[in-house]
Amino acid sequence: MTRVEVLDERSLRRHDGPAEDFIQRLTGAVLGTPERRGKFLWIPALELGAKPISGLRRRAGDARASADDRLDRQIALVIHLGMSGQVLLRDRSAARDRLTRVVLEVRHPERGESRIDFVDQRIFGSMALDTLVSSNDHPEQRVPSQVAHIARDPMDPLFDDRAFLRALARKQTTIKRALLDQTLISGVGNIYADESLWAARVHYDQPTATLSRPRATALLAEVRAVLGKALAEGGTSFDAQYVNVNGASGYFSHSLNAYGRHGEPCPRCGRPIVRESFMNRGSHFCAHCQRVKR
Repeated sequence: MTRVEVLDERSLRRHDGPAEDFIQRLTGAVLGTPERRGKFLWIPALELGAKPISGLRRRAGDARASADDRLDRQIALVIHLGMSGQVLLRDRSAARDRLTRVVLEVRHPERGESRIDFVDQRIFGSMALDTLVSSNDHPEQRVPSQVAHIARDPMDPLFDDRAFLRALARKQTTIKRALLDQTLISGVGNIYADESLWAARVHYDQPTATLSRPRATALLAEVRAVLGKALAEGGTSFDAQYVNVNGASGYFSHSLNAYGRHGEPCPRCGRPIVRESFMNRGSHFCAHCQRVKR
């Protein structure tokens, strides 16, 4: 990392310290291989450019190492994408997006000079330096402390189906609330929850305790199918805010069977799709195909 520029300090809200600390510690840093979980991206720091500014403490993990040198080897650059955050790899000479919040100039040993722009329209996302701690499900793996509570998504090769199904059976809630609970499973937002539940013929308000193991297994398979198709089609874009890093819209919106189709015929039975209020948003389902089973 050769240079760091913070254009909007609001994008450092999750960093435990001022912008000067973020800049000093990243400038000259050597970064490793990026990793991801949920909406979090992180890049382990193999070496930091400077010590923390005097008096600063990290959010978590301070008790895991006593010396600053040991802690520095357990730090990562953490990026939370929020609702509209993007991490864009650009040539140094490329024009900046007007919504750029943080700029990182880097030198790759093979690709040479380039620039990483953190662009965020709503400023719900953030960048931060955070301590790496042991992952709950695989202690030999390390994740930022800010990410430790986030479960793996079902596309992760290390996602444990049996552990998920056991945890789901213990939940005293309803199935859509469980799918949106990132401590249980990540990567499933409102759109993909509705689509998965429609595909599995499960009502969004079905109590998890009444969901049989075969139905829960079938639902998990549909979640994977929906996510896989959405990834292949570039995600779901309803406006210019939700595009990929090259500015192209995803076209999974053309494959939606339930979400956003209230009043339209169900593709399976022809009866109208219904929308009901749910957690300050909406749930879309077929009242005929998806019935609560007690």
